[in-house]
Order: sequence, then C-alpha cells, then structure tokens
Amino acid sequence: MSNVILSFLLRIFRKKRVKIGIYGPPNAGKTTLANRIIYTFVDGGYDFGAVTEIPHETRRAVRREDIVIKARSGKGKKKKEVMLRLDIVDTPGLATKIDFHDFIRYGLKEEEARHRAKEATQGVIEAIKWLDDVDGVVLVFDATDNPYTQTNIVIVGNMEARGIPIVIAANKIDLPNASPQRIKNAFPQHTVVPISALNGDNMDALYEEMVRKFR
Repeated sequence: MSNVILSFLLRIFRKKRVKIGIYGPPNAGKTTLANRIIYTFVDGGYDFGAVTEIPHETRRAVRREDIVIKARSGKGKKKKEVMLRLDIVDTPGLATKIDFHDFIRYGLKEEEARHRAKEATQGVIEAIKWLDDVDGVVLVFDATDNPYTQTNIVIVGNMEARGIPIVIAANKIDLPNASPQRIKNAFPQHTVVPISALNGDNMDALYEEMVRKFR
C-alpha cells in the first residue's frame, strides 16, 4: 500500500480529539459541569474535582483525557447521533483581583487565607497559559450574577483576541433568580446555552452545541 493511500485512510478513520477548556469566574460551576460530563459519559464516573461554596476551590488546572461525549447533530428528522472525543481541562476561576480577605469571610484563618490567595493567583496565571493549548472553550457564567463585570469582559475579550471558539453555558438556571437572557444580552456575539450543571437541566442542548462548535 502506498504512503499516499495509507495517509488518506488514516485521515478517514482516525477520530479527532479536541482539547476543551472549561473557564469562567469563581463559583460559576465549572467543576460541577466537569463532574457532570464525567458521570454522564465515563463508565464508573468519578469527581473531576471538589465543589464547595468557597471561591477558588479549584486552584490548579486538571486535565482528563479521551472522554467521548454523544449528542444529536443536524436539524429535524435529519438529526443523527455523533460523537466528540475530548480532552477536558477544568481550570481555576479567573479573576482580575484576589484578596485573602475573601477567604477569611468563609471562616478560614488568616495564614490559610493568605496561602489560598497565593495559590489562587498562581492558578489564574496557569489557566491563562492553558489558553495557548486549547481548541475551544466552554465558558461558564452564573446566570444569577450580573454578567457585565470587568472580569467577564476581560475573559471574553482575551479569548476572542486569540480566536478561540467559545460556547457560553449560562449555569444555575435551577435557581429562582437566574436570568440567562442577561448573559445573552451581554454577549450576543456568542451562543449561550442555559443549563443547570448540578441538576442536569438542558445538558443535551449544551452537548449538541459543543459538537457543532468544536467537532
């Protein structure tokens, strides 16, 4: 078999694997979303990371390789099930300022709070570096929060400047004061999918958009 034919066959049968970063501000639900994906598509699912109410609980980027998600693709009766192979990177919450006093408010002693703040700052730097190595981003925003913040605008602008494909997940729609429409109004240039990563609401729509955007 010639090298030309072999190369052609490899391109046909090789399943592309894309590297997707899960980004967003602290406590938006990034790790909850990562855990949801793992438990949905990985046999014997496990927690991607710990989830607590304390901001910056994820302080180092965590990568899980070769996760296959399934979703419907197409329109109407022509929809078919397709698969997308992913490496997922769950990143620390992005923030323009990290103050150790934020941790003290959650009951941490000053020494631990200062240590946490230092780790969180290093985590933000690491998360930004990872942007050079991802093929796309699921950007998680808390639908109960005001989306018009300096942090959110900086995050989106940074990714747009790099030309990274973005899908925005408007998370926590299970809460009564959630307003995904505010996020849509804030970032009309991007697709916004309302979800509850905690309860699994509307996750199929997010998976479909990920397949459409990143495949």
